[in-house]
Amino acid sequence: MASRSAGRVVVENVNHPGRTREVEAERYGAVRQALLAILPEAPPGMPLEQVRSELPGRLPEDLFPGGAKAGWWLKTVQLDLEAKGLLARSRSTPLRLHRPRRDERRPGDDPGDAAPP
Repeated sequence: MASRSAGRVVVENVNHPGRTREVEAERYGAVRQALLAILPEAPPGMPLEQVRSELPGRLPEDLFPGGAKAGWWLKTVQLDLEAKGLLARSRSTPLRLHRPRRDERRPGDDPGDAAPP
């Protein structure tokens, strides 16, 4: 695994197992916290469009002025949390997201995993 640079966090991508990259820890943490706060802990979950509309209002204005870049960060955090087993998507249309119940998580998964420093 890549070493963590100051102010950065290593993220995974569920679509590209084994590949990681570093992103800004402060923005990652803000989006992660807001995303996990709005998602239900059971299927069918929240439609992605609803997540996209609710998330910007929960983000710090100084990091995301007017919601700028919130969509890119949402997708980055979503794919990272899916890779870590802390977020699940439904197999439906439209796409829905939810936090998996504890009994659905992979062994070793914990909501505190990969939290920014």
